[in-house]
Amino acid sequence: MTLIQLLYFVSAVEAGSFSAAAERLRLATPSVSEQIRRLERHVGTALFERGRVLQLTDAGQALLPQARATLRAAEEAERAVADVRGLTGGLANFGLFRNADYYLVGPLVETFLREHPRVRLRLPGQNSAEVADAVRAGRLEAGLVVLPVDDESLAVTSIMRDEVRYVSADPRRTRGPVPLERLARGRLILYDAAWAGVDPTRRQLATRMQARGLTVAPYVEVERVEGALELVRRGLGDTIVASTVLRTRGAGLHSASLEEPLHDEIAVIQRRGARLSAATDEFIRLARAHLHRLAQDDPHARILGPRN
Repeated sequence: MTLIQLLYFVSAVEAGSFSAAAERLRLATPSVSEQIRRLERHVGTALFERGRVLQLTDAGQALLPQARATLRAAEEAERAVADVRGLTGGLANFGLFRNADYYLVGPLVETFLREHPRVRLRLPGQNSAEVADAVRAGRLEAGLVVLPVDDESLAVTSIMRDEVRYVSADPRRTRGPVPLERLARGRLILYDAAWAGVDPTRRQLATRMQARGLTVAPYVEVERVEGALELVRRGLGDTIVASTVLRTRGAGLHSASLEEPLHDEIAVIQRRGARLSAATDEFIRLARAHLHRLAQDDPHARILGPRN
């Protein structure tokens, strides 16, 4: 049983004859008759009483409402796909690293929904490592992460680089580039406590410290960057934070570059070879454009990849 057979069957009922149905469908009458005969062979019984007036058999009467419902469902399915393709419907399922709020979430979501108000957004995520796992497993179409992440089976496209700066409440501690030894000896406050072993920024720091024979031993670990900055503001220790975050959360604090500069590289990830929905592809385009504008306005940031 095919949609064509059901369409010809319903058209014949509504038009009153095979010839009238063929005229409505702009087909030859034998083509309509043949498809209906195939449908009757498939269901194993006649659907019409052949005569001067086309009438439905009991089987035809039973099939008619189901045939109409099937054709309506097929039309709705076509419209749904067209809506997604044309960004008049569908869902953008996109993961974000934890501190994405400070980079783009508010203005990006506002721009996207203003341009595509009928598209729904789902933007989960905690740490970049979690986002990468979800994209790899197919739970998310794509994501915005801080590198490095495990990129097995992922396509990675870098967008911007943001300097990670040393932050203190004491201006004397930020008068010049800060050596790694100070981080190893001092009261270091770090965030992303639950993801300490896989957080990209902490992985970079640990690698550099290890190369110098040093270790990262945080004095305090908290979950969110806001908590770390509040503790620094109270004079309980110092931390490291990306420049963009400091622009909105760094009031009353002082910062300096590390002697061996450290950067958060922000990138889009997706599964290799995967085809993105139109909604997610559009969300990525707008995210890239927004991050590039952000980098242009920050002396501690740099645009990566092709410019929009």
